[in-house]
Amino acid sequence: MPDLHTPRITAPELSGYVPPAHTSQHWVLRKPAASGKGGIVASQSRAAAEAGVAVLEAGGNAADAAVAAAFALAAVEPWNSGLGGIGFALVHRPGSAPQVVDFGPVASRNVDPSAYPLTGKWKQDLFAWPEVVGDVNIHGPLSFVIPSTVSGYDLLRERFGTGMGLDALLGPAIALARRGLPQDWYTLLKISASARVLRLYEESARIYLPDGLPPNPPYQGAPGFFRLGKLTETLERLRDHGLRDFYEGGLAADLAADIKALGGFVSAEDLAGCQAAVRESTPISWRGTHTIHTAGGLTAAPTMARVIAQMDQVAVEGGLESTWYRGFAKAMRQGYAERLAGLGAATAKESGETCTTHLTVCDKDGMMVSVTTTLLSSMGSRVVLPKTGVLMNNGMMWFDPQPGSANAIRPGARPLCNMSPVTVTRAGDDTSPILAGGASGGRRILASVCQMLAFQLDFGMGPEEAAHVPRIDVSGPDGVTADRRLPAETIEGLAADGALEVVEHAVLPVNFACPNFIAQDGQGATGITDVLSPWSAALAAEA
Repeated sequence: MPDLHTPRITAPELSGYVPPAHTSQHWVLRKPAASGKGGIVASQSRAAAEAGVAVLEAGGNAADAAVAAAFALAAVEPWNSGLGGIGFALVHRPGSAPQVVDFGPVASRNVDPSAYPLTGKWKQDLFAWPEVVGDVNIHGPLSFVIPSTVSGYDLLRERFGTGMGLDALLGPAIALARRGLPQDWYTLLKISASARVLRLYEESARIYLPDGLPPNPPYQGAPGFFRLGKLTETLERLRDHGLRDFYEGGLAADLAADIKALGGFVSAEDLAGCQAAVRESTPISWRGTHTIHTAGGLTAAPTMARVIAQMDQVAVEGGLESTWYRGFAKAMRQGYAERLAGLGAATAKESGETCTTHLTVCDKDGMMVSVTTTLLSSMGSRVVLPKTGVLMNNGMMWFDPQPGSANAIRPGARPLCNMSPVTVTRAGDDTSPILAGGASGGRRILASVCQMLAFQLDFGMGPEEAAHVPRIDVSGPDGVTADRRLPAETIEGLAADGALEVVEHAVLPVNFACPNFIAQDGQGATGITDVLSPWSAALAAEA
């Protein structure tokens, strides 16, 4: 275990001075929760949360607000999600069983597995897959899966919304897109992280790398804004012609033309056949006291079920201390060993360059919506389609490029992914949601969501307290990452059990997932977002 606190030394010993562990943040951060009776929107972008709150205050419900906030995210958080992405939403109306809106990743029916030849090396990017020649599964037009986000939002509003018009639901996103992306330090950080690849694609470089460099904020004064290509016009077309225009109308034609010109597999036929679906959620029992409702299927839900079952054997009566963290780490390691063995990639290790976003909403009537949506890598494929301003996903990266594996690239196939939106009820009453949430962060999502659930369900914390508790991360079967703020006894115990890396929880490097949760009790609701996400916020609507 690294020595985090080098003792003070006397002058004669200075020749042997050992620098202390570097820390980039010398402050204590607090982020306030939002509470109220009119509903809560928790988002990784405050601007998107404001869009959702405006819809709640205009008479919309949680589904309406989630759609408005999600579209707004395309304009203000392009590295995390957008019209070119995919996702899952969990919808829980009081008096009804929770349901899943599934707009998860699907490969083009035209995809050719031979277009992804292997180099014979291993790639350490988001996943430790075998390396593909030219990284064409990681960026560029061959990395696209069918963009299903717009279909998912359309189904979410049609099946579960109040019937609000597209002018209301898309109005905030259009206004934000017309204003442009803030040119502040965080934008600089996110664009710089992808600049090496963004420069390879003409429209992406034109938008995000003016003069060939990321857009610096002003040294003083207020930051400016810059437009994201033709995104404003695309949002306006969706408002005026309906969301299916993205798949069957003029927008679809423009999307297909750009993708074909670039040499991608996604076609007009793929777009026309893209339909989100509603299905039942998958329940998991939590210690017999609560039920966790998940998106099931090819998300992280099966591994979550395995981890939760093992955690039943870890006592909570002693409080949140070393024994609990060690038990949780063991359960996570075992869960991932099983998950990754099923993929034929038991050595896979995921880095922090994920671009997922999570959005949680509740309304005054107690309806809760939990949405996780993504482009996969930071800025997805890094390809902006010039006719529409749509930044496309790189969902082919979810597939194992090795032919014959359980998660291999195949036409029309669905890969395994890590998203974990949840709602929670008390055991025996699946129709009264009391908690909803999720996280972004790739393979780190599962550990984050499970710990936030435990902090609240097992240790009696509210969302705000839970969000400020140091966490660990287990993203595979071999090692553990621990927040350096954890007690020494906990860190020593984790180190005794196996490989341990003690790290700082900071904006960058990204060592932990970014969760947000909302709890409600019939008298009102309280929500919180990730403390270390600089743009995130939970906001309350006026009752």
